[in-house]
Amino acid sequence: MDSLDVIAEQIRKELIAKDEAREKMLPLCRDSIRYSSTAIRAVHRQEFGEAEKQIESAREVLTEAEKAVEQYRELANTGAVRDAQKELAEANITLALVTGKKLPGLGDLGVDAAGYLNGLGEAVGEIRRYLLDAMRKGDLSRGEELLSVMDDIYSILVTMDFPDALTGGLRRTTDMVRGVLEKTRSDLTLVIQQKALEIKIENFKKVKKR
Repeated sequence: MDSLDVIAEQIRKELIAKDEAREKMLPLCRDSIRYSSTAIRAVHRQEFGEAEKQIESAREVLTEAEKAVEQYRELANTGAVRDAQKELAEANITLALVTGKKLPGLGDLGVDAAGYLNGLGEAVGEIRRYLLDAMRKGDLSRGEELLSVMDDIYSILVTMDFPDALTGGLRRTTDMVRGVLEKTRSDLTLVIQQKALEIKIENFKKVKKR
C-alpha cells in the first residue's frame, strides 16, 4: 500500500497549502471590510478625502487577499471574498452618489457581478441614511435627486432575475431596497408637505400683520 501512502501525503500537502492560503486570506478580507466601513462613515461625515483614502486601503488589502488564494478557485469564491468585494463596491458607489460623481463600473472596482450588484443595493440604505441626516438639518435640496437615484437602482436590480447562486443572494438585497425606497419616499413626502405647510402659515402670518 506504499502508493496509497504517497497519494495521502500529496493530498495532505495540498490541503495544508490551501489551509495556509485560507488563513492568510480571511484576516485580509476582514481588514478590507473594516476599511470600507470606515470609508462609508467618512462619507456620512462629509470627509470625502478620508473616504477615498480608506477605499484605497480596502482595495489594496483585498488585492492581497485575492492573490493569496488565486491558485485555489474554491477559496477565491468564498463568502469572505464576496463580502469584501460587496463592501468595497458599496463604499465606492455611496461616495460617488453622495458627491455626484460618475458611478464606477465593474472594471473600475475589480469586483465580480454579484459583489457589485449587492454593493449597489446596500448603497441604497446608506443613501437613505444620508438623506435622513440632511432632512433632520432641514436640508431638502437633494431629496428628490437622491430618491430618483434610489428608484433607478431598484429598477435595475429587479431586472437581474438570475439564480441566487450566480448573484450572491441578490433577491434578498432587492427586497431590502424596495422597503428602504418606499420608507424613504414616504419620509421625504411627509417632510416636504410639512415644509410647505410651514411656509403657508408663515405667509399667512405676514399677510395678517399688514
